[in-house]
Amino acid sequence: MPDTLQNYLKLMRLDRPVGSLLLLWPTLAALWMAAEGLPPISLIIIFTLGTFLMRSAGCVINDYADRHVDGFVERTAARPMATGTITERSALLLFAGLCACAGLLVLFLNTATQLLAVGGLAVAAAYPFMKRWTHLPQVVLGAAFSWGILMAWTANGQGLPNSAGLMFVASLLWIVAYDTMYAMVDREDDLKVGVKSTAILFGELDRVMIGVLQVSALMAFVLLGLQLGYQHMYYLGLAVCAGLFTYQQILIRDRGRDACLQAFKNNILVGFALFAGTGLELLVTPAGT
Repeated sequence: MPDTLQNYLKLMRLDRPVGSLLLLWPTLAALWMAAEGLPPISLIIIFTLGTFLMRSAGCVINDYADRHVDGFVERTAARPMATGTITERSALLLFAGLCACAGLLVLFLNTATQLLAVGGLAVAAAYPFMKRWTHLPQVVLGAAFSWGILMAWTANGQGLPNSAGLMFVASLLWIVAYDTMYAMVDREDDLKVGVKSTAILFGELDRVMIGVLQVSALMAFVLLGLQLGYQHMYYLGLAVCAGLFTYQQILIRDRGRDACLQAFKNNILVGFALFAGTGLELLVTPAGT
């Protein structure tokens, strides 16, 4: 594969699908919840493709924003923009192209979802620059990653009921927790280059705060299940999530870089457990029964 193409794939993180899967599973879970069962195949395709496109676009604009600092961070020093193998102009053109492709998908959705998509793009584009202004960029990322949840409800013609808002909050709390683990990997380097994060803000209370966020997310997911009238399989999925959260706490107990990164990646299983529990719940106990 030509080096140039490899660099573009790396810039979009297509060689590292962790972030795409973290974004995909809760979005699909919301799609199933909003449809009260199997959603239309067209929506599944649109939301899946849109997830990968917007995650790639987010990675591109993130690396553009961090192009002058990534070279000083151990984990990101080899990124294409940090090494100069992709120019700033090329990165911006790629970002625009990915957003345009995602925009084409949105054209197949209703007006309410299209309007929400515009807001989601703004939040996603703003996130990388928040690291310069606030210690809470993880909250902005949580909103960006959870935006598809709101769109899932409107795309199914459900508007934005309380359940959509509760799912959004639960997802945001969970994302802040796992992205704080991710930030713990870079904390020492971020302090040197002046990049802010919740890992820096929480300091020695990082593990405690992650635990508080995880418990709060679980409580919100439980409330969501009660509101939607779920009975069995959904809560079994949440029990698996609770077990995974416990495992993650064990991993980060010494704050080792590799262990924190492993704990972060483990959240793919949390997302899958949430989606699987939702899907099985609606399969075993269809809505209205």
